[in-house]
Amino acid sequence: MLSLLLKCSIQIKVHQISVIVKFSKKIRLLKKLKHIMKKSTFITTIVLAFAMLLSTNVNAQKFPGLDKSPMDIASHPNDYKVSNKVAKIVYSRPQLNGRSLDKLAPNGKQWRLGANEAAEISFYKDVTFGGKPIKAGTYTMSAIPGEMEWTLIISKDLNVWGSYFYNEANDVARITARVTMSDESLEAFSIVFDDKGTMHMGWDKVRVSVPMM
Repeated sequence: MLSLLLKCSIQIKVHQISVIVKFSKKIRLLKKLKHIMKKSTFITTIVLAFAMLLSTNVNAQKFPGLDKSPMDIASHPNDYKVSNKVAKIVYSRPQLNGRSLDKLAPNGKQWRLGANEAAEISFYKDVTFGGKPIKAGTYTMSAIPGEMEWTLIISKDLNVWGSYFYNEANDVARITARVTMSDESLEAFSIVFDDKGTMHMGWDKVRVSVPMM
């Protein structure tokens, strides 16, 4: 009987040891799996971040270079600290680049007064411009150059490309301005207002001025 009890006791202990060993193996396996999962998550995060970086580079917005005839603004008063403006003109500034002015702005033909879109002039109050009354508002301005004088055309048409879509019926005023010549040649077409409000235009050695009151 004692022998039988001893045998049963030994079998129970062997079973307990076996269970402990199996449980220990399961714990080690779980720890190993947990480590693998952590490593896998880290790698996945890196892969996703790299994929997003590549996607951002592929889809990055492309910006055009500087226009050959960059846009510029002239205003009166021309001091940037003065916000209460009387007039402002937005225009593009083509350059001679070795070309003659009579090819770029030929006499007797309507010219957009710059490049690209027609120049747009805004008057923030009623003014007398070149001797003509102009109501406050925004207009396009083009020109017909000549040897002795230019004809400036103020039009109600807006957002027009060049002078291709000019409609004489929308004229607000036509202003005649005298041409003078300078010893200095300007490479880029330029517009500036002086302290009295006169608008001066110049390109190559040609100068044209229009008084504003």
